[in-house]
Amino acid sequence: ALRAPSELHALIADLLALMEARSPLRGTQARSDDFRARVAALHAWRDRRGPASRGEVDSGALAAIEQASKGWRRRLDVCTAASGVPDSHAVGDLLLHAFPDRIARRDDGNPLRYTLANGRGARLHEDTALLGEPWLVVLDLRLDVRDSLVFAAAPFDPRVLERDFPQRFTRERTLRWNDQRGATEAFDEQRFGAIVLERRSVPVKAADALPALLAAVRARGLDALPWSDHARRLRARMQALRAWMPELGLSDVSEAALLASLEDWLAPYLDGRHRLDALGAEDLSQALASRLDYEQRRMLDAQAPESLLVPSGQSRRLEYAEGEPPVLAVKLQELFGVADTPRVGGGRIPVTLHLLSPAGRPIQVTQDLKGFWERTYPEVKKELKGRYPRHPWPDDPWTATPTHRAKPRGGR
Repeated sequence: ALRAPSELHALIADLLALMEARSPLRGTQARSDDFRARVAALHAWRDRRGPASRGEVDSGALAAIEQASKGWRRRLDVCTAASGVPDSHAVGDLLLHAFPDRIARRDDGNPLRYTLANGRGARLHEDTALLGEPWLVVLDLRLDVRDSLVFAAAPFDPRVLERDFPQRFTRERTLRWNDQRGATEAFDEQRFGAIVLERRSVPVKAADALPALLAAVRARGLDALPWSDHARRLRARMQALRAWMPELGLSDVSEAALLASLEDWLAPYLDGRHRLDALGAEDLSQALASRLDYEQRRMLDAQAPESLLVPSGQSRRLEYAEGEPPVLAVKLQELFGVADTPRVGGGRIPVTLHLLSPAGRPIQVTQDLKGFWERTYPEVKKELKGRYPRHPWPDDPWTATPTHRAKPRGGR
């Protein structure tokens, strides 16, 4: 083990020289990711022993590294070069002072994966010489989108962190969103930088849950919320009327706009809850409706209604889709006597009629009801009257009584 300051400074000079140079290792050693192998090669070459004769090192590269080390030894006022094999942690214990953000801890579930103090992930290659090392300081790595590949690193004694970097240790309360449980979880964590050293579950405070829930919605999108059919239809109606009648000044309820304003419309309904599915069936409808004032709500019900009362006396739902006129699916017998296609959006938008047979099957899709009665109905009557004899098929649909019922048995 190295103890004297002069020995430490001599080793520092070698490390500085080696870090500035390309690896001097060749042959089977060339792929070694253990930086200590380079130190050992330099010391073996300096002592005229080791694998140089077997082509495992580049002697010319080592000679250049030795010249660089001499320069560093002069600057550090060291007379004697380091030799022999340093303690197993001596190299890493020194290098971590140069790369504190690249201190890395092995993941518990994957011996090849590490978390760096700067928050990035890193991995060792399959033939690593560092397998099993719990702590590393990484000198060289290739940055990837996910986990970077380690090319050179050295193990160290983690007790050095406590001794030399006590200010980098923190303890904090953190929140996580658990997708499987659909709930917020709270933890008390001890960290070194971004490396979690210890984590224990703690109760979730009411004040903690709301930010985590909103963050989960932003990350997963609006589909993470427990939308009811009524809430989905209300949102579609609001967005449709906003496009049809911009003068009403309705709020934008597109996904992007709602995600950007969660604190305004959703937060009051999530406050005090720990789970997204704790929202009641009507909570999202109320949250959306809160974005309308009284006059806007009145206009929504009048100009983008949820349903229409058809001449048969029945209420039939309108289906809304973004960028399209609303659709009204209705049996044609319920519209006898009606010439004008219903309109919404202040009379600007004709409803698309899906005219149905008595069995509820589509017969015609049209926005021209008058044209249907004049041109298409005679052919429809001829084709379907025999198939549905208990339903009215008048010669003159203009004067017939609209109905949603079949004729009584025995009726004509």
